[in-house]
Amino acid sequence: MSDKAVSKVELAIATHREGFNCSQAVLSAFAPDLGLDRETALRVSSAFGAGMGRTGQTCGVVSGALMAIGLKYGSINPEDKTTKEQVYALVREFVEQFKARNGTTLCPELLGYDIGTPEGLQAVREKGLVATVCTPAVQDAAEILERLL
Repeated sequence: MSDKAVSKVELAIATHREGFNCSQAVLSAFAPDLGLDRETALRVSSAFGAGMGRTGQTCGVVSGALMAIGLKYGSINPEDKTTKEQVYALVREFVEQFKARNGTTLCPELLGYDIGTPEGLQAVREKGLVATVCTPAVQDAAEILERLL
């Protein structure tokens, strides 16, 4: 990348295009500003890609974004109910905005295929949906997260 400052959105997209999963792309773009180094962010978010380890659950971009919200605003005191409610409100806001753009937060619904099955995974790969669906979802999540953080 050039000397020009790269936005977190651009960094998330570039990380995804490198081959990292959606969750890794989103979390790692924001992590250094939230006290987590890139390598640790990539490791901790690695299991959340492809709808949580290719199980077809919540999209990895959502998981990565929620981890970033937790890093920035999360409570470290079990008695701190106010912070907990504030974090949950931010999570609901993120999900609402993501759904407004994409219709869902679930991997199979975003892709139109269940990537938890060999047939679904093959279809996603053959149709190039990682580039046409997943990368735009990374962008959407990073844009929303940039505003919320």
